[in-house]
Amino acid sequence: MELIRARVRNFRSAEDTGWFDIGQLTCLVGKNEAGKTAVLSALHGINPTADFSYDKIRDYPRRHLVRYKERHGDGEARVAATVWKLSEAEKLVVENVLGEGSLTSDTIEIESEYESTTNYWTIGINELVVAKHLLAKHGVVGEELTKFEEISFDKFVTEIDSTEGASEALLAVKEEIASYRKGRTTLKAIDLLSVKVPKFFYTSHYDRMSGEISIVKLQDDKQHGRPMSPGDQIFLDFLEYAGTSIEELKASTRLEDLKAKCQGASNDITDEIFEFWSQNDALAVNIELAQGLRDDPPPFNSGTVAKIRINNSNHKVDVPLSERSAGFVWFFSFLAQFKQMRKKAPNAVILLDEPGLTLHGKAQADLLRYIIERLLPQHQVIYSTHSPFMVPVDRLEDVRVVEDVVERDERNRPVVKGTKVSADVLTVDKDTLFPLQAHLGYEVTQSLFVGANTLLVEGPSDILYLQVASHALKARKREGLDSRWTMCPSGGIDKVQSFASLFAGKGVNIAALCDYGNGDKSKVQRLRTSQILKSEGILVATDFTGKDESDIEDFFSPRLFAEIVNGAYGLKGKGAIKADAFTQDGALVRQVKQTEALFNLMDASVPAFDHFTPASWLLNNQDLLSKDSQEVNESLDRFERAFKAVNALLPAK
Repeated sequence: MELIRARVRNFRSAEDTGWFDIGQLTCLVGKNEAGKTAVLSALHGINPTADFSYDKIRDYPRRHLVRYKERHGDGEARVAATVWKLSEAEKLVVENVLGEGSLTSDTIEIESEYESTTNYWTIGINELVVAKHLLAKHGVVGEELTKFEEISFDKFVTEIDSTEGASEALLAVKEEIASYRKGRTTLKAIDLLSVKVPKFFYTSHYDRMSGEISIVKLQDDKQHGRPMSPGDQIFLDFLEYAGTSIEELKASTRLEDLKAKCQGASNDITDEIFEFWSQNDALAVNIELAQGLRDDPPPFNSGTVAKIRINNSNHKVDVPLSERSAGFVWFFSFLAQFKQMRKKAPNAVILLDEPGLTLHGKAQADLLRYIIERLLPQHQVIYSTHSPFMVPVDRLEDVRVVEDVVERDERNRPVVKGTKVSADVLTVDKDTLFPLQAHLGYEVTQSLFVGANTLLVEGPSDILYLQVASHALKARKREGLDSRWTMCPSGGIDKVQSFASLFAGKGVNIAALCDYGNGDKSKVQRLRTSQILKSEGILVATDFTGKDESDIEDFFSPRLFAEIVNGAYGLKGKGAIKADAFTQDGALVRQVKQTEALFNLMDASVPAFDHFTPASWLLNNQDLLSKDSQEVNESLDRFERAFKAVNALLPAK
């Protein structure tokens, strides 16, 4: 069975979440106290693997508890409603008994309630099909067949009892109906399918594995019926995960046999663990059996002691598992625990409440990869998180947002709606969406450059100018910007180093084409000596304009830039900017700065100047650069020199 939809009502903050779809992986994203735990706990009660039941006092929405009877009459409140899709094999289980086509749908609904150990099922059965099936199966013929083909199934037993001289075939039909619970087809179908309903495995407390275990204490605890500590149990699970057991290791009668088994298990678990733990690839897991020594702390001071040690080849050191980072021990324990859970409950729906909170962001991504690659092939997984690194950004259709909704009435009084679950990320508040937005931002910034050659420029207007100029040059069969470059606005020379640092180590080829003004000399020098970027990869606008200060706008001749600005703002006649405004005495060296100064003197009806408007206008009026004029040719010459310098920084094809 596959869980495809769910709804939670009357459970803690979840008065009614509404129906929400569930896939093979479902990620519940929401801030603290939104109700994520309530949703998972309510679902757990459908068919729990552990001893769990709803508690009316603990779980029913507290603000309505005193009106429980009033709200639900003589019945009990429903909690979790789930819709399941049956597999072809599961449908066949029912149809082999009740007849082909007896199921009216390939989905069923199962709903839990308070004060009950059984669930409510909604399952569609076509009793006309069941009746025909039973009559045919037991060979009812003649007048009996004609009679019972016209009788509704619920009257079969009564009519058979009133039929004098009923045939053995008809009595066999009655006997089979009597084998159904309460003689009902739906209950028979439920009994056939109930064993197929997956268990729900819920965990919010993630125990850490013991780094060593005393065989003597373990045997003594078993002998006296004392419970095993969770850490010791995970240790035993780990050994089985690695393909061995305490009994097998102890049964070795030769030293070489013992070493071989320990080494084999160590190698297997090292390969498995470090396929997913990417934080440090210099580690190896070693399993050892040794005799406890007198000065060791009890109970490890006598008898056989099994230990897990982690070897770090970088530092040439071997330490107990307990001395590794808390995050590593947690990750290690999680994998061992869930490997065993898969054996005990092979088709369970796994409910994880905030997994991986102690892990670094990259390790959380490793955990998510483990869930997807190792758990999903056999299990459906529903987990909650408020960490950006646990959001499956490439599976956004599997994300559900959870929020505690409080609306306001006409008198501005709070109206509590409770926990809601939705796939519509546009209707929730910014705090709820933060993990999703943060991870999307992280992934977008990472994916912008991976495998690309990136040219950092000042801002979006620079990108437009460079694109338009490149297009004009290529139209003239001259050299434009190579298509392998991806341009990205960095926000200025001050931020180039931060951008380059963010993507360092990813094998990304980064260059920068920066504006250059007073005070930027030392900044450029620091960039060229920082080793984050190759010194030749730092290009400045003055390299191509011959001025002391320059922006990309200075690649344009004064006459051409004046024409662009006038066109962008509709400046005409006396209000138009003249080319000599950029060359006259007292004019600012940078054309864009001089333009800003001129706009400050204009009438208030003229819009404020910004860098992007002229660039946008030029993008829509590219014919301006197709002219064979001195000002256009001079401008394109400067752009071409810049493009040649930038293209020279590309790796050889």
